[in-house]
Amino acid sequence: MAPPLLHLQDIRLTLGTAPLLTGAELSVSPGERLCVVGRNGSGKSTLLKVAAGLQPVDGGRVFVQPGSTVRYLPQEPDLTGFKTTLDYVEAGLGPGDDPYRARYLLECLGMTGEEDPAVLSGGEARRSALARVLAPQPDILLLDEPTNHLDLPAIAWLEQELGAMRAAIVIISHDRRLLESLSRSIVWIDNGTTRRLDKGFAHFETWRDEVLEQEERDKHKLGRKIVMEEDWLRYGVTARRKRNQKRLAGLHTLRKQRKELRGAAGGVKLVAADAEISGRLVVVTEHVTKSYGERPIVAELTTRVLRGDRVGIVGPNGAGKTTLLGLLTGALQPDSGEVKLGSLLQLVSLDQRRDSLDARATLADTLTGGTSDQVVVNNQSRHVMSYMKDFLFGPEQARTPVGVLSGGERGRLTLAVALARPGNLLVLDEPTNDLDLETLELLQELLADYPGTVLLVSHDRDFLDRVVTSVLVAEGDGKWVEYAGGYSDMLLQRAAGNAEAIPVAPPASTKPRTASLPSTGAGQGGSTQPAKKMTFKDKHALATLPDQMAGLQEEMARAQTLLSDPALYTRDPAKFRKATETLARCEKELAAAEERWLELELMREEMETR
Repeated sequence: MAPPLLHLQDIRLTLGTAPLLTGAELSVSPGERLCVVGRNGSGKSTLLKVAAGLQPVDGGRVFVQPGSTVRYLPQEPDLTGFKTTLDYVEAGLGPGDDPYRARYLLECLGMTGEEDPAVLSGGEARRSALARVLAPQPDILLLDEPTNHLDLPAIAWLEQELGAMRAAIVIISHDRRLLESLSRSIVWIDNGTTRRLDKGFAHFETWRDEVLEQEERDKHKLGRKIVMEEDWLRYGVTARRKRNQKRLAGLHTLRKQRKELRGAAGGVKLVAADAEISGRLVVVTEHVTKSYGERPIVAELTTRVLRGDRVGIVGPNGAGKTTLLGLLTGALQPDSGEVKLGSLLQLVSLDQRRDSLDARATLADTLTGGTSDQVVVNNQSRHVMSYMKDFLFGPEQARTPVGVLSGGERGRLTLAVALARPGNLLVLDEPTNDLDLETLELLQELLADYPGTVLLVSHDRDFLDRVVTSVLVAEGDGKWVEYAGGYSDMLLQRAAGNAEAIPVAPPASTKPRTASLPSTGAGQGGSTQPAKKMTFKDKHALATLPDQMAGLQEEMARAQTLLSDPALYTRDPAKFRKATETLARCEKELAAAEERWLELELMREEMETR
């Protein structure tokens, strides 16, 4: 076996008052593919900084094979002081490196090299930093969240590029698909120490669960032994003789071991605050268009989002995903067409840049608004310390400024703020950035059980496959096409033929939905049966149902206002009962009206496309 190019041995480091690394190890041999995993705040990024020579340690040994070149990609690259992105990339080249490779990599990543670093987006800064570390073709490549802010084409290119490199690669990432493709070994940081498994990431969860189960058994055995020794101490022979003094010292040692034994850290508890149930129709768009100048962002989009849907929005950076979210939620007005929002919607959003967080505010004030020490979740007050614990924040972090939190901790904090607000329409713009794998798993479980509707923008292929029920894909020139299923399902449907000709009809057992509806003529494989004609009664119902639904919504709002009075039942039971019955009747009638309106709209569109 070849000697390691990089070896970290018994690394000890304390940041603040708590030890972060307590004997961590890392060994990297030529050509190795290694992923570093662990919870946010466990020390993954710090360990990579130590390996790159950027972080001094309290103790331990750092060895780099003489003559080996190491390149490090930070989570937040700093491009200040450079006139262009090409200058920034070329500054990372060493003697003898090919200067043309810098421009080549920038072009592969969709950049010219003439961009001003002062005005780059997060994705452009990440692409520039990737070109800088890849250009020298180093012996060791240390990558900290390389896919953050990258779109799917760039991630696919990066995966292929890294797979073809001869360099040893150490990577931290939340992108499961990337880790499964590239990794051959795993280093797991847990409670300040490292464990290693020489298998790919696909084996990590099974291995982790086995380790944690064994630790729990060991902790249980130690507890039983302490109980036996304490029983001897209370009821056994007096501890004056030397042998008993030795046994007493052993008991003190066992107690110390139990005190120092740190099992698995507590789990994240993600629970979304409840809200009123929305109407069956959440969003309806009719021939919506939106352009910026001469550039079309959305062209003739017709789609429906029904209650309980989880819609993923996918496309390259700049395709207009955030603009489309704004149109679907009513935050932006279309140039033409119509966007109809359903009844009783309560929107909760999570922005990708964490712009809603004040860097100067403390963690506790961010959660409470700075007015008290209580957080109201599902109409119940909870102490901020208890709520912080659900998201893996310790009491000592309550007065920590948000600006000093890690990227993953800021991501968890944004989730904590968003999920405390009641809502039935959850809008997530790149929610997976900087989150650790365990928090991602729990976020997936939350979304699976979420009773409302989800609109999700993400470049995480595995996350999309696990969460969404359909995918809206940017096909270019402002055209968006919807596919049933997750990201992998979308790829299969597109591969089956021309993407533009694939109908977006879901299986018969699911809710009907259209998006950029294709023609149903026989030449395109559609049904040859003639469309059902609309009667005068159907046309009249289509014209009058919107007003009926609006009237029902107003009646429901009045009933809900009455029922919001907690003293109504004791003051006037008959009025309370009447309001309850009215609300139940209106909800039933509104659902039936929405179903009928949707049926008639589909019939009308089918006739227009004949």
